[in-house]
Amino acid sequence: MITETSSHYDELEKMSVHELLTNINKEDKTVPLAVEKAIPQIEVLVHQIVRRMKEGGRLFYIGAGTSGRLGIVDASECPPTYGVSPDMVIGLIAGGDKAIRSAVEHAEDNPDQAWRDLQAYHIEKLDTLIGIAASGRTPYVVGGLQKARTEGVLTGCIVCNPDSPVAKAAEYPVEVVVGPEFVTGSTRMKSGTAQKLVLNMISTSVMIRLGRVKGNKMVDMQLTNNKLKQRAVRMVVSELGVSQEEAGDLLQQFGTVRGAIEHGRGLHATEQ
Repeated sequence: MITETSSHYDELEKMSVHELLTNINKEDKTVPLAVEKAIPQIEVLVHQIVRRMKEGGRLFYIGAGTSGRLGIVDASECPPTYGVSPDMVIGLIAGGDKAIRSAVEHAEDNPDQAWRDLQAYHIEKLDTLIGIAASGRTPYVVGGLQKARTEGVLTGCIVCNPDSPVAKAAEYPVEVVVGPEFVTGSTRMKSGTAQKLVLNMISTSVMIRLGRVKGNKMVDMQLTNNKLKQRAVRMVVSELGVSQEEAGDLLQQFGTVRGAIEHGRGLHATEQ
């Protein structure tokens, strides 16, 4: 497996801090180029996801360790960013919620557990399941994808080795081969970065295609803190040409940037 091959660098303990940082950065620069090569695979998968989600389907991520945590991060950020239900994008990790913070021994080794975990959410044919595994060999992910596929669920994956069991189990594999890690086998580094970039691309493009962005603005974002409320005010001011006070009143009345803008335009049209 390429992700397990020896680092291009050796005697790391003899490097200065500057050398360590510089060399890690050199390796990190290769990741976006590897992701670029996978854009055709990502594009096909996104089209499939959007088609199903427009019909009411959901998006699930499964993974173990770093891969599982990255899926959970991406899923958990969709509701506040795009105003969607927490049930629309769901991330699951081998070992359950405890594994988000601490390693759970042998949790990833059971090929039947992912499907059991998915049963709590009543996964069905309109849904999409994306398996995330740097190695492409994680039994939890392989088994989950294989079972989902037999049940008619759309399956995709994000892996960092070519021709892996996970990729073979998925209908729409995304293979981002980033090469050896700076610290041999530490796939939380380049592989994790690649997975995060691909997840960003998938969820962002899906949400845009589902109408959750207007222009370049997060018009459905949840106003859960002062920073986001201030951002929302600026959006409304920019769109409607009203004062900050008026924008704040519209947001308080209608709850979202989208609602404030739509109703604000209607109010101004009535006044004119």
